[in-house]
Amino acid sequence: MSFMKPAFKATLLSVCIGTFAFQQQAFAQTDPAQKNLPALIQVAVGNKLVLQAQAEGTITYECRKEKDPLTAYKWTMVKPQAVLKDSEGKEIGTYSGPPARWSLKDNSFVTGSQVAVSPNGEKNIPLQLAKADVSGGLGELTAITYIQRVNTKGGAAPKGKCSESNEGEKADVNYSAQYRFWRGN
Repeated sequence: MSFMKPAFKATLLSVCIGTFAFQQQAFAQTDPAQKNLPALIQVAVGNKLVLQAQAEGTITYECRKEKDPLTAYKWTMVKPQAVLKDSEGKEIGTYSGPPARWSLKDNSFVTGSQVAVSPNGEKNIPLQLAKADVSGGLGELTAITYIQRVNTKGGAAPKGKCSESNEGEKADVNYSAQYRFWRGN
């Protein structure tokens, strides 16, 4: 590098140091919990996983007339409800909706709005990313920024007939999933 001008050396050194720093930063912000998840539902950089909860519950669907076209009918999700458990199987709270609301026994809660979904098989509800709207109470769900729904099993809309003849009929479908709660660094 002795044949290079000092200004060029300084620029080259800055680029090399900047590239190394960027790589280290990107590596440091990669959370193992994001590995193997579709990009659509990955949480934004700058957030930290603070809680994981296993959900077991039901989703109530209702056979309803579509708005467009008015002659079509489909099973529409009207009410999810589940028990949230920690990694040892101890009940720690509940999930309900709409709107989506996660509540813990420590009196903290968070509500969220769907940002994105990614399919997870024909019989399973999709994987989901939700952005926190409101959180309250002083506990584990205080200041949550994102909620992921992963490892879904079951919960898909019924395959049975949905038409004018059974409009308003309801069906409960069992599901399980893992909810991951993230907080900004």
